[in-house]
Amino acid sequence: MTYYTDLFSPETYEAFSRSKRDVTGFRIRQETWAKRIQVGDKLICYMTRLGRWVGVLEVVEPYKIDDAPLFYTDNDPFVVRFLVKPVVWLDKDLTVPIRERLVWDKLTFTKGARPDTSTWTGKLRTSLNHLDDADGEFLERLLVAQQDSVSTYPVDDEKFRRLISKPVRRYDKIVTVTVPDDNDDFEEAPNAVEPAVRESHQMQGLLASIGETMGFRIWLPKQDRTAVLAKWTPKIPDGLLATLPLNYDETTLKTIEQIDVLWLKGRSIVRAFEVEHTTAVYSGILRMADLLALQPNMDIRLHIVAPEARKEKVFTEIRRPVFSLLDRGPLSEYCTFISYDSLEELADIPHLRHMKENVLDEYAEEPE
Repeated sequence: MTYYTDLFSPETYEAFSRSKRDVTGFRIRQETWAKRIQVGDKLICYMTRLGRWVGVLEVVEPYKIDDAPLFYTDNDPFVVRFLVKPVVWLDKDLTVPIRERLVWDKLTFTKGARPDTSTWTGKLRTSLNHLDDADGEFLERLLVAQQDSVSTYPVDDEKFRRLISKPVRRYDKIVTVTVPDDNDDFEEAPNAVEPAVRESHQMQGLLASIGETMGFRIWLPKQDRTAVLAKWTPKIPDGLLATLPLNYDETTLKTIEQIDVLWLKGRSIVRAFEVEHTTAVYSGILRMADLLALQPNMDIRLHIVAPEARKEKVFTEIRRPVFSLLDRGPLSEYCTFISYDSLEELADIPHLRHMKENVLDEYAEEPE
């Protein structure tokens, strides 16, 4: 018997709570990981955005591909499905915060880590990550005991309501969106903007260095080059492109040229990155959406890079209605989040030059 993660958003937590709780589902891209799950394995369930452990599910049968609407009324994305039985499933006010000291100081991937960094989030970037036996056994005991506990961790209903995405029908399918509340914004400290800008240049330089190491040529916006080149020196003469070798209309080219970092192979853009350091985390997301609107058939992986503390703000913005109703499809299906800490972790991988660029996806997080 082995333990794995099963991530729920607030809306899927509520949907599963209302259901018979006998089926859990994952996206088709996770089928490869699903193949290793055996009958009797246990899924330790974690609610994102709220940061809480919510239950334990035991796998009853091997996975099946089933696209019959279950979690969504149509175009259900969670088609890799396991029949499960709940060992424990907690009501919202009994769910256990991961930052509770009795949990934080016990788990192998959080113990000793600072809660305000993302160095500990690797296990919780995606579902079906393997958990150490000690962590799985501890969490199962904790959650089973919590079922009958007098200890509660009350959730503010208004805050929880704001975390839940709303379904909207597109012409082709139903998508979930969020409408940011004015209370979700905050004021930047008067002297905080300039240091953040400098840090963003450092991240642009790190992205350029990683891309060049993996064999890509790099594009940086011309207005950023002086600052970024103070932190990154190309190792090959044409590592940094002077002009983009792309055959697009002027409007598209002007949009692409402003994106913070591009990785190119030949005449094709492979990855595009926006490093967000502003309060609204909005300008880079707008550029990504503009690019998809101008070139809906362009096959590019898009990433927003920002501090871990900005992750939920990024996800909230990506799920805005205006970005969820693009002709190509919701921006949330094409754009992922990478934290500064995760980027630094990626840069430290030995033999990075011999790895394929899809290793980046192991460090990217999606808005569920």
